[in-house]
Amino acid sequence: MMSIPNILTVIRMTLIPILVLTYHSSLTHAYLLSAFVFFAASFTDWLDGYLARSLQQESTMGAFLDPVADKLLVVVALIMLVQSYNFSWMTLAAGILISRELIISALRELMAELGKRATVSVSNIGKIKTFMQMLAITILLSQDPSQLNKIIILGFACLYISVILALWSMGNYLAAAKNSILK
Repeated sequence: MMSIPNILTVIRMTLIPILVLTYHSSLTHAYLLSAFVFFAASFTDWLDGYLARSLQQESTMGAFLDPVADKLLVVVALIMLVQSYNFSWMTLAAGILISRELIISALRELMAELGKRATVSVSNIGKIKTFMQMLAITILLSQDPSQLNKIIILGFACLYISVILALWSMGNYLAAAKNSILK
């Protein structure tokens, strides 16, 4: 049965192709519209988690779908930004962020198999990283990449803060799991 949090997660996944189509459309305000779609999808991430806890509607399906939807949204947005902001600093940031997500997902799966999932539960640094990443992507999606301006510079500053936090949190997760991994 679909709970409200799970419905929000499915909506987030449904917004991904809408994001792509809007961003690459010839609509007058395509960049702003795509940023709004991304922001709305990002907001559903926070909202579904909040509702799942407050309404006590946490579920196995939600525990599976929520992180998948989050990663799909971010990866697709980063791919679009790499294409639009066609330079090495964007590609480097996207590569680090996507690689970190794959590494942490694999680490969480391994730790769950070992019965030690709590060792790599979401940290405050990870939550701040996610916020900065979503903010950066929203800012960068909202701007015409061919028109370098202060808003784009702010977006890249936020993106690189999220990269630093991503590496920091990954280091913390790996250090916490080190003894289990090295057996």
